[in-house]
Amino acid sequence: MVNIKITVIKTFSPEEVFGHEYKGPNGETANKCNLKEGQSWETDGWTMPEGFCSWAWEDLRKDRYLLTFGGNLPDTDEGVVFVSCSDGKRPVVFKLERLED
Repeated sequence: MVNIKITVIKTFSPEEVFGHEYKGPNGETANKCNLKEGQSWETDGWTMPEGFCSWAWEDLRKDRYLLTFGGNLPDTDEGVVFVSCSDGKRPVVFKLERLED
């Protein structure tokens, strides 16, 4: 059985992305994502862990599948993928690791 460990490597604030505070069309200030650097979860690759962001979960889909089915990328260690979510205002970088029994 293969499990996937997902670890938050880096979270970025809107100020880091844009160089200044970001306000949406409704005037509300965008805040940094509530996921914390170093926070991690284990999953079977199919079931979203409790407390995980549903937006990021979908962004990681192809990478979860790659690892679940034994695939690797040529530019990283075997069984490891680095990927970010697509929230352009406050992106988060994740490390995904294949854990095999």
